[in-house]
Amino acid sequence: MAKLIYSAMTSLDGFVEDAEGEFKWAAPDEEVLRFINELERPVSTYLFGRRMYETMLYWESAHTIPNQPEVVRDFTEIWQAADKIVYSKTLSSPSSRRTRIEGNFDPEQVRHLKAEAGSDVTVGGAGLAAQALGAGLVDELQLFLVPVLVGAGKSALSSNVRLELELLDERRFSSGVVYLQYRVKSPQI
Repeated sequence: MAKLIYSAMTSLDGFVEDAEGEFKWAAPDEEVLRFINELERPVSTYLFGRRMYETMLYWESAHTIPNQPEVVRDFTEIWQAADKIVYSKTLSSPSSRRTRIEGNFDPEQVRHLKAEAGSDVTVGGAGLAAQALGAGLVDELQLFLVPVLVGAGKSALSSNVRLELELLDERRFSSGVVYLQYRVKSPQI
């Protein structure tokens, strides 16, 4: 059975975007992106909410931008090779290949996907991740703590879900970013 992994770049105070909806402060440098590429390489499917999908659409055509660093070209290939499921009530058709639109997040559908997938699945976007966490679907969290305090914004983690976690891995980067990998130990309490 594949794992469902929630991966996020978050400020030290726990936000994936600031009060103005910005997240430029979370852009990974080459060292961090190289590490992310290795984490993402085995992923077969990305689950996105509409806003995260629209943000990630950059990678559908990033390969056409001249003089991209190899690490950026590598992530572009990884993203393009994965299947994408976008949960949206407003999108009628995808703007990328290997993508399908679903009107509603269906926990049973995701359970089936995990059971059938040949490799891991990730969930992107704090809102969709909150639904997956609340449904007890997330097996692992991969959090990149960016050394910045933004004070307010969209929280990386839902405030109404309680889970016990086991630290599996950690890594510090020269930029001050810290990677933390956790396994979900127990269901909701």
